[in-house]
Amino acid sequence: MHQTRRSLLRLLPAALTLSAFGFPVPGQDPFPPARQRPARPGEDDSSSPEKASSKTALEENQKNIKKNVEKLFDLATQLKEQVEKTDSTTTLSLALVKKAEEIEKLARQIKERAKG
Repeated sequence: MHQTRRSLLRLLPAALTLSAFGFPVPGQDPFPPARQRPARPGEDDSSSPEKASSKTALEENQKNIKKNVEKLFDLATQLKEQVEKTDSTTTLSLALVKKAEEIEKLARQIKERAKG
């Protein structure tokens, strides 16, 4: 009785492995054909309205990023000048803190636009 149980337990993992990987399910193709998108008229045409609109959107996004980077540079320059003028060892002015927060906010906006 114990010998039969042991042999069953030894063969059970092998049988499960073979049944899972070795035998295909009836009615199911083991190698399904690769899916291909149906060809649509004008799909390969680069002048399609969808591609043109996405291209203009990307160009507009690029212009906004450049404009925001220049604004970020100006704000950083202003902050640097303010820091050089003030003695920050005693107190940090509220204007400096607000300028730094504005710079952080703009930097986050640029980062999000760059991600897409």
